[in-house]
Amino acid sequence: MRRRRRGLAAARRMAPCARGNECLSLRLPRDAERPSAAPACMESRMTRKFVMLRSATASAVLALTLASAPFLVAQAQDAGSFAGYWSGEVGSERERVAIGVDLQEDGKGGLDVRLDLPVVHFDRMHVGAAHIEGGALVHPTLPMALRLEDGHLVGTLLGEDEHARLQRGAPAPVAAPVEQVPALPGPRWSTRLGGLVFASPVVSEGIAYVGTTGGTLNAVDTSDGRIVWAVGLGFPMYGAALVEGDAVYVVSDGGYLHRLDGKDGREVWRHALDDGRRPRVLPHPTVFDWDWEAPRPVLADGVVYAGGADGVLHAVDAVTGAPRWSFAGEGRIRHAVAVDPGSVYVAFESGDVHALDRASGQERWRYALGGQAAADLLVHDGKVYASGRNAYLHAIDAASGQRAWRQNFWTSWIDSAPVISDGTLYIGSSDMRRVSAIDPASGRVLWRTDVLGQTWGTPLVLGERVVVGAAAAAPYFLRHEAGLAVLDRRSGALLARLALPEGHGHQWGIAGNVSRSGDTLVAADIEGRLMGFDLPE
Repeated sequence: MRRRRRGLAAARRMAPCARGNECLSLRLPRDAERPSAAPACMESRMTRKFVMLRSATASAVLALTLASAPFLVAQAQDAGSFAGYWSGEVGSERERVAIGVDLQEDGKGGLDVRLDLPVVHFDRMHVGAAHIEGGALVHPTLPMALRLEDGHLVGTLLGEDEHARLQRGAPAPVAAPVEQVPALPGPRWSTRLGGLVFASPVVSEGIAYVGTTGGTLNAVDTSDGRIVWAVGLGFPMYGAALVEGDAVYVVSDGGYLHRLDGKDGREVWRHALDDGRRPRVLPHPTVFDWDWEAPRPVLADGVVYAGGADGVLHAVDAVTGAPRWSFAGEGRIRHAVAVDPGSVYVAFESGDVHALDRASGQERWRYALGGQAAADLLVHDGKVYASGRNAYLHAIDAASGQRAWRQNFWTSWIDSAPVISDGTLYIGSSDMRRVSAIDPASGRVLWRTDVLGQTWGTPLVLGERVVVGAAAAAPYFLRHEAGLAVLDRRSGALLARLALPEGHGHQWGIAGNVSRSGDTLVAADIEGRLMGFDLPE
């Protein structure tokens, strides 16, 4: 039985960027020569990204702002009243960050806008022109409704929940430098697998299982890197495998959910998820897509849940591969579902999260993220956590589908799935380059730490330490460094780091999760190496 949710406009899908993940947050190193104007791809990406950031309710926020301050219309402020450099803080009770806004008259009645936003490494980032509407400064795509009040610039900025109070002529905010820390030792072993590896390695009983874009699923001994077996499925694999007892489940770009025998890799059955002809465009300097993920199968009570590139979620008998039910939404399914005793939660490319009855596939509720879904879902203690490429982490009430809270990541995509350990949520990001610790009850940010690279994987919590891998890209406007980082779990302090060598393609470093196998950390490099590291002290 298939159930389908219809009616969402395909136009809600946002095309990824030409010059890497987020042209908006790209920046040349300080010692590089700066161009007089942003590249065309960067301007194009800015527009796309700000459209994603400006939610459907931003117009209502502007209307409320104007209605609450009718005297502004009477004052008929001109562009010159707003011109100058303004700095201060923006945010909510969950987090406030430093920001600088440079407003210069553009000769057309508007104001050219550049942002300093150290939390995402913005340094004089040009974001286009704003104009005055009813006495407030607004932007066609950036969430902004700012007005003059007692010599300050006040209102909402970078989100309808984010309130700014800026002072003219105050110093520009400056990012704190990343501290020099001890270097971690290099890998104890390294095994070349062939193809690229975007998938996270999954460890069970001393064996790491990981698929490659070359079409092989590999079982590797984590003590020495020896390949125990490898099977050619014939189709690229971008998602993590699921290991349960002697069964290994994995989704391939052939459009299949495969079950393999964990002892030798023999295929037990395959279940068709889609027709295998769905396009995929990997990260590239000049092509507008960053489609490098696939769903990890999830097992609960004898049923495996996996989504297809055609937007259909399948519930499949774990033993036989026979279908139980299916549900179709809008857009591809590229991430793992989350399950609790009564429901399965799935995110579609359209940005809709659906709660479905586990037994029947009947929809219980639907929640709109407001942008493309970006990572695996997590359900924990009555909340569903979902991250998106519209720069928000959402906490959704699992029973009602209502928003509990959402936290801004300040224009950075959030391609990392969260993990909750001892009452704290840990999550990576993307161009923010930071690992964040967040209170899952309120969404309040406890700390954020710059680890210099794109942190797409889920942080690994090891006692009082947090370990995360990072990726990098070139050419790219924002400098990223691939590596492996260790942080203090309580304070977020960066304790040690290993810089990985620059790769030979556009993207390199660690795209997925770091896994633990006894006294060994296991991580996969995008360029096809599986690596084993000594567990950090």
